[in-house]
Amino acid sequence: MNKIINVFNWLKNTKASEKNIVLTKRYAHSIMPKRPVNSNKSMFGSVLNVAGSINYRGAAVLSSVAVLKVGAGYSTLACPSIVANSITSYIPDIVTIPLTMKNGSIMKDEYKKILLLLPKYHVFSIGSGLCSILSNNKGVKKFFTMLIHSISSITIPVIIDADGLNILSELKSVVLPAFTILTPHPKELSRLLHVETAVIQSDRVRYAKEAAKHYSAVIVLKGSNTIITNGEQVFINTTGNSALAKAGSGDVLTGIIAGLCAQGLSILDAACFGVFLHGLSGDLAKKDCTEYGVLASDLLHYIPMALEVLSK
Repeated sequence: MNKIINVFNWLKNTKASEKNIVLTKRYAHSIMPKRPVNSNKSMFGSVLNVAGSINYRGAAVLSSVAVLKVGAGYSTLACPSIVANSITSYIPDIVTIPLTMKNGSIMKDEYKKILLLLPKYHVFSIGSGLCSILSNNKGVKKFFTMLIHSISSITIPVIIDADGLNILSELKSVVLPAFTILTPHPKELSRLLHVETAVIQSDRVRYAKEAAKHYSAVIVLKGSNTIITNGEQVFINTTGNSALAKAGSGDVLTGIIAGLCAQGLSILDAACFGVFLHGLSGDLAKKDCTEYGVLASDLLHYIPMALEVLSK
């Protein structure tokens, strides 16, 4: 309750419009995907996730497993071959598709393999752990650029996170698919809008809406009281704590949102429910592990518990 009161007080001190909606447990419950008794895995959708690199294999695991933890029927990870080989032995629930590498990078022509696979899936996510900025990986940049320019007309939900956002910020002209979600933290949004991070933090609602309109996408601006907007409606999250400020937490969120889209939620509802669920998982984890000790991988364990809370 205190969190909700604090959000309302915060809204009073912003330039927020009357269209802002504070996310609550009741609201989250109302958009929670249903689980028919007579069902099979195909009813709960499939996700193709392009993620991971030699140094960031964990990001690929976290995002791909989160897809399944929220109830999606099928999670496929397309990743560098060296990553696929190590992940298969670690977690058997994920289907892996190795992408050919050259000099430690995904070969740019591998984007054609992704294009051939996409018609088989309900959702596409890309970006977690691709490692384009830190390594200045030109191969990954070319792969992503060729791919993103080739999928502008697809009609399935697309979630772009992390290094996918960083590469996107460098493209001068791009048309994103109609049902796209971008999940930046403030620094990533700074790159996307070419606005200083401090300026964005001074008016998060305004700049989240600007990004949504500029990219014709749903924006999830991460941080305390994460903001979700399609450029018109604005939703303010009330769950979460500093335990979520850990490497890999955003990868879990990407997988959560992708898995919810796979089950038929609209991109706006999936983003709202996903953010609320992710934060609630962190709140439950905090009770057992403290805000200091929660790992991103711990969140995977608490997602089902958070879903149980929201189902009532």
